Amino acid sequence: MKIVFLDAATMGDVSFAPIERLGEFIMYQTSTREQAKERAAGCDVLIINKIIVDADLIDSLPSLKLICEAATGVNNIDLEYAASKGIPVRNAVGYSTQSVLHATFMHILSLTGCAPYYDECVKSGKYSKSGIFTDASVNWDELAGRTLGIVGMGNIGSKVASVAEAFGMKVIYYSTSGTSHCTDYPSLPLDEFLSVSDIVSVHAPLNDRTRGLIGAREIAMMKKGAFLVNMGRGGIVDEAALAQAIDSEHLAGAALDVFEVEPLPADSPLLRLAHPERVRLAPHVAWASCQARQRLVDQIAANIEKGW
Repeated sequence: MKIVFLDAATMGDVSFAPIERLGEFIMYQTSTREQAKERAAGCDVLIINKIIVDADLIDSLPSLKLICEAATGVNNIDLEYAASKGIPVRNAVGYSTQSVLHATFMHILSLTGCAPYYDECVKSGKYSKSGIFTDASVNWDELAGRTLGIVGMGNIGSKVASVAEAFGMKVIYYSTSGTSHCTDYPSLPLDEFLSVSDIVSVHAPLNDRTRGLIGAREIAMMKKGAFLVNMGRGGIVDEAALAQAIDSEHLAGAALDVFEVEPLPADSPLLRLAHPERVRLAPHVAWASCQARQRLVDQIAANIEKGW
């Protein structure tokens, strides 16, 4: 069995042994559209992450029997055409939940706790020269008693909710599907949800219901001094409107792990803020703890072992 992975660069330093033992495994760090057909020629199993798998690519691979997505989302694959050819498509689910949970609170605690300021206060020598045992010149706030609004109460959102409760936070959520399946926390209409949340944390996929969900109007409805965290998908939050809200001090801060265009363009308004200290930006890495990436490899291997 020939197995080809066309864009493995996103996996980092991880062991592919579970896949390697299943057959002839060929891995490429990145592949262009032109290279994809040549490199995948003769493969039985195609593994991809962001490579577009359309009818043209599928037709160029007559021996193809299985497509494995090295992620959860499969919007880069023409599912209908693959099905018409009798080629199953399998993705990976749940492998990154703990990783995203960790990243979410890493950013929330950094934002609300002013972590970079205090770190620099000591490292710069300011603290050593102060003659005072503490520096209370910058306020930081406890999470207890504050309201966390979660956009998307799915697997990750529910984990975030449980940790928030451990901090003593009140949890509410907005259902992007319009159906409030979770009864553990109050589900509110979007406008009310935004107006009462101290922190809005996005954990939703990008689809027709969520694209542009939080734009200039919605950000204006948020509490003055609130925080916005997007661990879901770029395109859900209007980045230009968010940048303006940060600079106008309507929002106290924001953290984004995902962006409308990835990698983030050098001319993005998020990189030209008057108050860059109020944002935390990460290169779409919330999913990618060491453990999550290994779980992903294990799931891909399991998907191949199922056969076709």
